[in-house]
Amino acid sequence: MGLGREKRPLIARRAAHELQNGMIVNLGIGIPTMVADFVPEGIHVVFQAENGILGYGTSPREGEEDPFVCNAGGLPVTLMDEASYFDSTVAFGMIRRGFLDLTVLGALQVSEKGDLANWIVPGKRVPGMGGAIDLAQKAKRVVVVTEHVSRDGLPKILRECTYPLTVRESVDLIITDMAVIEVTPSGLVLKEVAREYEVADVVRATEAPLFIPEDVGQF
Repeated sequence: MGLGREKRPLIARRAAHELQNGMIVNLGIGIPTMVADFVPEGIHVVFQAENGILGYGTSPREGEEDPFVCNAGGLPVTLMDEASYFDSTVAFGMIRRGFLDLTVLGALQVSEKGDLANWIVPGKRVPGMGGAIDLAQKAKRVVVVTEHVSRDGLPKILRECTYPLTVRESVDLIITDMAVIEVTPSGLVLKEVAREYEVADVVRATEAPLFIPEDVGQF
């Protein structure tokens, strides 16, 4: 089994390879926020945040944080030269009009049909859904980043989600610490496996059935 690479940076780094030149991208709270620190060289994207920033960049160096410049998760960010500010109504207007090319979201569970559950664990208090429902419905492409299994060791990629859904059939790609899985109309296709694991490890950790092509890659 795994050799213990740091899971969160591994997932974020792989997700950054889904970025393409000229994209407008929204990053959700948690692991997704780290994606901005791993943009591949030569790729220029514009990050948008629900709190009203268009054009932010990487995390600032320690000691250079500006408490008034942060992403939607409240974490400090840097600004690009073309950055602009606006209120959250304009930010959500951009999202709901479908201007985002890509959103990267965390997840509690994902189903084989691409259903997304990422806003509540039944019985636990949460502050609210945030913008995930708008992002998952309106972005042109939805990439989910998450650890492959829960803290209890239970699969998070399921035949059917057991937690309350955020959006049905919205997810295009799932990136975990173990694998990259594409959601297709025919089911889930295993595209890549993390180098610490074998295909059989991924299959055991996934409740939903996986289609396994001959040319499974590695990351």
